[in-house]
Amino acid sequence: MLAMQHSNSSGISALLPFSNHTAVAKEPKMEAVVTKNTTQPRNNPTAAGLTMTLGIIFNVVALIILVKAYNRFRRRTKASFLLFASSLVATDLAGHVIPGSLVLSRYSTSTEAEAGLGSGFQDNSTDQDASCLFLGGCMVFFGLCPLFLGCAMAAERCLGITSPLLHARLVTTARTKMALILIWLLALCVALLPFISLGDYTSQFPGTWCFIRVMEGTKATDLAFMILFSGLALSSLGLAFVCNTISGITLVRARLKRSCSQRYTTRSHDTEMVVQLVGIMVTSSICWSPLLIFGLISAVRSYTSSTFGDKETYKHLMMTGVRMATCNQILDPWVYILLRRAILRKIYRITKKQASFKGSTLRRWDFGSFQNSEKKKVDPKSFK
Repeated sequence: MLAMQHSNSSGISALLPFSNHTAVAKEPKMEAVVTKNTTQPRNNPTAAGLTMTLGIIFNVVALIILVKAYNRFRRRTKASFLLFASSLVATDLAGHVIPGSLVLSRYSTSTEAEAGLGSGFQDNSTDQDASCLFLGGCMVFFGLCPLFLGCAMAAERCLGITSPLLHARLVTTARTKMALILIWLLALCVALLPFISLGDYTSQFPGTWCFIRVMEGTKATDLAFMILFSGLALSSLGLAFVCNTISGITLVRARLKRSCSQRYTTRSHDTEMVVQLVGIMVTSSICWSPLLIFGLISAVRSYTSSTFGDKETYKHLMMTGVRMATCNQILDPWVYILLRRAILRKIYRITKKQASFKGSTLRRWDFGSFQNSEKKKVDPKSFK
């Protein structure tokens, strides 16, 4: 879900309302200012293309790691988790390639229009071209899918940790694949609602990405669509938080009551998966919450108020939100790359070694100080 990763100052200033001193100037001078700003190059697709390339590389590496792990644990309880995780990374990869290609295409189209007609990106609320509708649908679909998958993974692990026997009886590979299909279908149904006149997708500031109509001309259907999208996404994050909290508490209690090495081996796999789930949850919450909250506030203000005084502020907030949401697809793969059991074990050994070294140094220092103090307190006459 690659959105614009940068926008230089000349491009942004050309899209903002004119300042007071420009507004009171003479009409010929004002036209000269507009011509000068619109003829300058406003955006450079290099950073967007670089971000897209890095995201693809990271997701491919994480996908290879997960596929190898899935083949190794195919018949174990971890197989369902790895199948969910592989699907999540594959969805992130598709969400980087498909919308990213559309964004770069809009860059190219705008550059050609800028060179030929002297017009650049346009923040047009009435933009109804097919590419904008498709890009808006991709934003919603590839936004909901990772959040739904993260919630499903957290619920699956919570069931596996708290009720292993019930998990073994209910969770199978076939049912896991069925759950994946249902999740993708649910996200697709939500993304297709504007195509049956339940909401609308429009071009968003600065004209390089499309999303739900939240800024100008917001209707009741647009507000309802934004509430549905934000509600589903935030509910998924909340449910994932509850499930991960229950799983973490259960693992801590099991760790304290551990009595045999076999149980420890099983719990170590559970610990690895819960740590990865917490990483996914934290990353998704940080990256997606701004866009969900800013979009919902913008839609409510635009629908309830005829004069949207802070429109420019919310345009930039929405732009910041979509940039952060794009980072989610780049950071998700690193959760699986870095938070693996082998890496966690190395970190644990290094931390334990450092702690034991400091502890032994402190004990030697305390013992030496104690001996010196005892020698000073001994009276030599008592030995006579």
